[in-house]
Amino acid sequence: MARPRKPLLSRERIVSTALALIDAEGLAALSTRRLAAELGVSGPSLYNHFRTKDEILDAVADTVIAQVDVSVLAAGKDWRAGLLAWARSYRAALAAHPHIVPFLAQGPGRRPAGLKMADTAFGGMVGAGWPPALATKVCAMVRYFVAGSALGSFARGFVDDPSAYDPAAYPHLGQAHRLAEHQRRVDEGAFEDGLLALVDGLTLHHPELAPPGSDFRPQM
Repeated sequence: MARPRKPLLSRERIVSTALALIDAEGLAALSTRRLAAELGVSGPSLYNHFRTKDEILDAVADTVIAQVDVSVLAAGKDWRAGLLAWARSYRAALAAHPHIVPFLAQGPGRRPAGLKMADTAFGGMVGAGWPPALATKVCAMVRYFVAGSALGSFARGFVDDPSAYDPAAYPHLGQAHRLAEHQRRVDEGAFEDGLLALVDGLTLHHPELAPPGSDFRPQM
């Protein structure tokens, strides 16, 4: 009986295995030796597809960014709707792989998907009437906000033990132990409120750039 053949080694298989390893154990767990072991191949086999570990990391990062939907912003019509859709999709992609966020936060470098996202977002804002200098700042704001929110959970940063919050020392944290059980509502609610505040703030500061037909009214 013929022995079963090992799956062929490919860039896609290397990247998906590297991402799964990072998701499970963090960035520090990724090494070419460990990755080769996970794939069931010898270390040098990886170099037929990637020259260095950094190239593997770049490919992993680009795989994550390729999931981000920038299509609404690319249309260049309603920049408010475009920013909201982009930021939500961006956060969803990063939140699904939080361990890769510190690497992604360094910027796109030479990564094609990262550069494509940056080009599309910037082009969408300029196409909607934003001066290039302001469009650059807006795109930077979104990246800072999204990366920070995807890096970790605010709610899960508090332990669920009431005794950790001595009222004599922390008189305002009497309910902090309950945050973890409401993690999704707290974290996603904070992101949504912050995102709307960011976009509404841009409209207030630059009313001359409000999308045509916009019915935005500041909340007084």
